[in-house]
Amino acid sequence: MAEAHTSPKVVVVMPAYNAGRTLRMTYEELPKDAVSLVILVDDGSTDATLDVARQLGLEIFVHNRNYGYGANQKTCYTEALRAGADIVVMVHPDYQYDPTLVPKIIEPLVRGAAHVVLGSRLKNGAALQQGMPWWKYVANRFLTALENRVFGLKLSEYHTGYRAFRREVLETVNFVANSDGFVFDQEIIAQVVAAGFRIEEIAVPTRYFPEASSAGFAASVAYGLRILAVLFWYALHRGGVRRSRRFDSLRARYTRLS
Repeated sequence: MAEAHTSPKVVVVMPAYNAGRTLRMTYEELPKDAVSLVILVDDGSTDATLDVARQLGLEIFVHNRNYGYGANQKTCYTEALRAGADIVVMVHPDYQYDPTLVPKIIEPLVRGAAHVVLGSRLKNGAALQQGMPWWKYVANRFLTALENRVFGLKLSEYHTGYRAFRREVLETVNFVANSDGFVFDQEIIAQVVAAGFRIEEIAVPTRYFPEASSAGFAASVAYGLRILAVLFWYALHRGGVRRSRRFDSLRARYTRLS
């Protein structure tokens, strides 16, 4: 008798900060048949985020103050693993990324073609027409080219908040050692590359509107400088010049793709 196929447990995590005006429409567009659980981590919001989350019946975890985007993700991934997730998808509750694309972003993970999937706003070449500010586009292209050189990859974007991980990735990389700020996104990618996991990407549309969170110019410059620092320390680690525990795997062995 053939063994029954078991679908992976897909957990969507939402790192939330003052997302009260967009949380409901983000959640309502999630394809519920593809998602087993939705976890929201509130990072000290001062608006109606928690009220909306409770109305929607989400699994909620609350930070007692605003610790930062990276700190929020640490709680998101820790609680998703504790909940038994096989696949974890980060969906920003600010509605900047299309929630209906969850089945598409997890598809390479389900069929075993990748360990991590990034939703790229630049892959289809329409980011500027869809509202991305030109200076963000130029900076994104520059940093992505540099990251591709350092990591030895050919991705179209690294700076997306729409990303999905297989469980073994989050169990292997030392994400709790990362920054509590926005550069967490790049630190975890460096860890993924250092551990030898495979990254794929899908094209996602860009959404820019007043309610969607978006860093200003000064914050973006600071973020870019922090990315350069991550690449510098990663290059030293990879070259054996200065080893960093941040880029060492927590598990000596893991299942590689066949």
